[in-house]
Amino acid sequence: MNGKRFTRRISGILVTLVLSLSSIAFAADSAQKPAMPSDGQIHSSGSLAEVWDERAGAWVDPESFWLSYAEANEQGRFWGRTDIYPAYAEVREHDTLLIEGEQGACLMYFFHRRWRRAQDVRRWDPAFNELAGCPYVFD
Repeated sequence: MNGKRFTRRISGILVTLVLSLSSIAFAADSAQKPAMPSDGQIHSSGSLAEVWDERAGAWVDPESFWLSYAEANEQGRFWGRTDIYPAYAEVREHDTLLIEGEQGACLMYFFHRRWRRAQDVRRWDPAFNELAGCPYVFD
Protein backbone atom coordinates (compact mmCIF):
# COMPACT_ATOMS: atom_id res chain seq x y z
CA MET A 1 0.00 0.00 0.00
CA ASN A 2 1.49 3.35 -0.98
CA GLY A 3 1.71 6.33 1.40
CA LYS A 4 -1.29 8.29 0.00
CA ARG A 5 -3.62 5.29 0.08
CA PHE A 6 -2.47 4.46 3.61
CA THR A 7 -3.04 8.06 4.77
CA ARG A 8 -6.53 8.14 3.18
CA ARG A 9 -7.35 4.78 4.76
CA ILE A 10 -6.23 5.95 8.22
CA SER A 11 -8.09 9.25 7.76
CA GLY A 12 -11.25 7.35 6.82
CA ILE A 13 -10.94 5.12 9.87
CA LEU A 14 -10.41 8.14 12.13
CA VAL A 15 -13.44 9.94 10.70
CA THR A 16 -15.56 6.83 11.19
CA LEU A 17 -14.28 6.47 14.75
CA VAL A 18 -14.97 10.13 15.59
CA LEU A 19 -18.48 9.93 14.12
CA SER A 20 -19.17 6.73 16.04
CA LEU A 21 -17.98 8.24 19.31
CA SER A 22 -20.07 11.36 18.67
CA SER A 23 -23.14 9.21 18.09
CA ILE A 24 -22.51 7.29 21.30
CA ALA A 25 -22.04 10.51 23.30
CA PHE A 26 -25.20 11.99 21.78
CA ALA A 27 -27.18 8.84 22.56
CA ALA A 28 -25.89 8.80 26.15
CA ASP A 29 -26.78 12.47 26.62
CA SER A 30 -30.21 11.91 25.08
CA ALA A 31 -30.81 9.02 27.47
CA GLN A 32 -30.05 11.28 30.39
CA LYS A 33 -32.43 14.12 29.54
CA PRO A 34 -35.17 13.58 26.96
CA ALA A 35 -35.22 16.06 24.09
CA MET A 36 -38.99 16.49 24.40
CA PRO A 37 -39.78 16.05 28.12
CA SER A 38 -43.33 16.21 29.41
CA ASP A 39 -44.49 18.25 32.38
CA GLY A 40 -43.64 16.40 35.59
CA GLN A 41 -41.15 14.02 33.98
CA ILE A 42 -38.28 13.12 36.32
CA HIS A 43 -34.66 12.74 35.33
CA SER A 44 -32.39 11.20 37.97
CA SER A 45 -28.63 11.26 38.03
CA GLY A 46 -27.34 9.49 41.11
CA SER A 47 -29.04 11.03 44.13
CA LEU A 48 -30.01 14.19 42.21
CA ALA A 49 -33.51 14.30 40.74
CA GLU A 50 -34.70 16.98 38.34
CA VAL A 51 -38.23 17.51 37.07
CA TRP A 52 -39.29 19.12 33.81
CA ASP A 53 -41.42 22.15 34.69
CA GLU A 54 -43.35 23.17 31.60
CA ARG A 55 -44.32 26.53 33.14
CA ALA A 56 -40.65 27.41 33.72
CA GLY A 57 -39.44 25.67 30.56
CA ALA A 58 -36.60 24.17 32.56
CA TRP A 59 -35.40 21.24 34.66
CA VAL A 60 -35.91 22.09 38.34
CA ASP A 61 -35.65 20.29 41.67
CA PRO A 62 -38.83 18.41 42.76
CA GLU A 63 -39.76 20.89 45.47
CA SER A 64 -39.57 23.83 43.04
CA PHE A 65 -41.79 21.88 40.65
CA TRP A 66 -44.35 21.22 43.38
CA LEU A 67 -44.37 24.86 44.49
CA SER A 68 -44.72 26.06 40.89
CA TYR A 69 -47.66 23.72 40.32
CA ALA A 70 -49.37 24.57 43.63
CA GLU A 71 -49.05 28.32 43.12
CA ALA A 72 -50.37 28.08 39.53
CA ASN A 73 -53.28 25.77 40.45
CA GLU A 74 -56.37 27.94 39.96
CA GLN A 75 -58.78 25.15 40.92
CA GLY A 76 -57.96 25.23 44.62
CA ARG A 77 -56.17 26.96 47.45
CA PHE A 78 -52.51 26.37 48.25
CA TRP A 79 -52.15 25.93 52.01
CA GLY A 80 -48.39 26.49 51.93
CA ARG A 81 -45.68 24.39 53.53
CA THR A 82 -46.46 22.93 56.95
CA ASP A 83 -46.18 19.82 59.07
CA ILE A 84 -49.88 19.70 59.97
CA TYR A 85 -52.96 19.31 57.80
CA PRO A 86 -55.55 22.12 57.82
CA ALA A 87 -58.93 21.59 59.47
CA TYR A 88 -60.99 19.22 57.32
CA ALA A 89 -64.02 21.57 57.32
CA GLU A 90 -61.92 24.32 55.70
CA VAL A 91 -60.46 22.23 52.88
CA ARG A 92 -62.04 22.12 49.43
CA GLU A 93 -61.64 19.92 46.36
CA HIS A 94 -58.36 20.59 44.47
CA ASP A 95 -56.61 22.31 47.38
CA THR A 96 -52.89 21.61 47.70
CA LEU A 97 -50.48 21.46 50.60
CA LEU A 98 -46.74 20.87 50.79
CA ILE A 99 -46.63 18.61 53.83
CA GLU A 100 -43.33 18.42 55.69
CA GLY A 101 -42.42 15.14 57.36
CA GLU A 102 -39.29 13.77 59.01
CA GLN A 103 -38.03 12.39 55.68
CA GLY A 104 -38.85 15.48 53.63
CA ALA A 105 -41.70 17.25 51.88
CA CYS A 106 -44.43 15.94 49.58
CA LEU A 107 -47.09 17.82 47.67
CA MET A 108 -50.56 16.71 48.71
CA TYR A 109 -53.76 17.25 46.72
CA PHE A 110 -57.27 17.16 48.22
CA PHE A 111 -59.35 15.06 45.85
CA HIS A 112 -62.58 13.12 46.38
CA ARG A 113 -62.86 14.12 50.05
CA ARG A 114 -59.36 13.15 51.17
CA TRP A 115 -55.72 14.13 50.91
CA ARG A 116 -53.73 12.22 48.29
CA ARG A 117 -50.21 12.58 46.96
CA ALA A 118 -50.39 15.05 44.07
CA GLN A 119 -48.73 12.51 41.78
CA ASP A 120 -51.60 10.07 42.44
CA VAL A 121 -54.07 12.66 41.14
CA ARG A 122 -52.09 14.53 38.46
CA ARG A 123 -50.29 11.41 37.11
CA TRP A 124 -46.85 12.91 36.67
CA ASP A 125 -43.85 10.60 36.67
CA PRO A 126 -44.51 7.63 39.03
CA ALA A 127 -41.03 8.19 40.53
CA PHE A 128 -42.53 11.10 42.52
CA ASN A 129 -43.98 8.59 44.95
CA GLU A 130 -40.42 7.58 45.89
CA LEU A 131 -39.04 11.12 46.35
CA ALA A 132 -38.43 12.99 49.60
CA GLY A 133 -41.27 12.43 52.07
CA CYS A 134 -43.78 11.00 49.60
CA PRO A 135 -43.23 7.32 50.45
CA TYR A 136 -43.94 8.14 54.12
CA VAL A 137 -46.91 10.52 54.11
CA PHE A 138 -49.39 7.83 55.09
CA ASP A 139 -47.27 6.17 57.80
